[in-house]
Amino acid sequence: MEIVLSGIRSTGNLHLGNYFGAMQNFVKMQEENKCFFFIADYHSLTTHPTPENLLESTKQVLVEYLAVGIDPEKCTLYRQSDIPEITELYLLLNMNVYLGELERCTTFKDKARQQPNNINAGLLTYPVLMAADILIHRALKVPVGKDQEQHLEMTRNFATRFNRLYKVDYFPEPTAYNFGKDLIKIPGLDGSGKMGKSEGNAINLADEPEVIRKKVMKAVTDSGPTSPNQEMADSIKNLFTILKVVSTPETVNYFNEKYNDCSIRYGDFKKQLAEDIISVTTPIREKIIELKSNNEYLRKVISMGAEKARESASKTIKEVREIIGFKSF
Repeated sequence: MEIVLSGIRSTGNLHLGNYFGAMQNFVKMQEENKCFFFIADYHSLTTHPTPENLLESTKQVLVEYLAVGIDPEKCTLYRQSDIPEITELYLLLNMNVYLGELERCTTFKDKARQQPNNINAGLLTYPVLMAADILIHRALKVPVGKDQEQHLEMTRNFATRFNRLYKVDYFPEPTAYNFGKDLIKIPGLDGSGKMGKSEGNAINLADEPEVIRKKVMKAVTDSGPTSPNQEMADSIKNLFTILKVVSTPETVNYFNEKYNDCSIRYGDFKKQLAEDIISVTTPIREKIIELKSNNEYLRKVISMGAEKARESASKTIKEVREIIGFKSF
C-alpha cells in the first residue's frame, strides 16, 4: 500500500475532464492505497479571492469530491488551511530553496506574463508550498498533469537537498502516479486538446442541463465532410472523443457512419451529445445539491479529515524539527 497525495485548488470546479480523467481513478485508488486528497485553499490566495468567494469555492470543491465518490472513511479528505504543519514545513523548506531556481520555474514565468501587476511572493514560492503539501505526508506517488511535472521534479530536489544537508534519509523522492491506459483525456469544446476551467471550454459537473445544451451547441465544428471517409478535423475528433465516453456504442457508430457518408448534421449530433452528457452529469449534480445543503455532514467530514491529516503531519513536523535541531534544552 503506497501513500498517494493529490489536491485541487479551491478556485476550480470539477468538470467532465476531471471526472473521466483523474476522479474516477481516485475512487479506485482509495480502495488500494493510503490516499490523502486535499482542497488547496492556501494556493488560491495568489489570485486574492474575497473571503466570501474563498469559503464558497472551498465548500463547492468539497461537495464535488464527495459527489463523485471520494469516501472520507476510506481516504483522508481535508482542507489545506486546517493543517498548520504544512505552513511550518513550507517555511522550513524555503530556507533551503534558492531564488534562481524559483524564477526559472516555467509556471512562474507564465503567470508573471499573464498577471504582471500581481507577481506576489506566494506565486514565486508556489512550488515550495506544493512540495510541503507532498512531503508533509511523505507521499510516494502524486497524480500530476503535464503542466505540474516540473513542480514534482522540484519537490524531489527539495527533498534530496534536505536529506543531504542534514545527512539523513528522511524524505522519499515522490514520483508521478501513472494511470496508464486508465487515464481518459477529455478534450475541450473549443477545438483544443484539453478541457479546463481556465480555458473556458469545459462542462462543469454542477452545470444545469440548459447550460450544458448551450455550451455544446456553441462547440467548435467545421463545414462538414465533403468526401466519404474524410479525415476529421481536430475539433470534430474532440466531440467524438466526448461522445465515446458518455454515449452508447450504437450512438457512436450511428454518427460515425453519418460522418463517413457525408450525411452528418452537426446540429443533430450536438443535441444528442448534450443529452448524453446531461444523463451522465445529472446524478452527480443532484448529489452536489443534496450535499451542499447538509452543512452538518460537511462539518463532520472536514473535521474528521483534519484530524486524520494532522496525525500524519504532526509526526512529520516533529521529526523534521528534531533533524534540523529544534530540540528541548
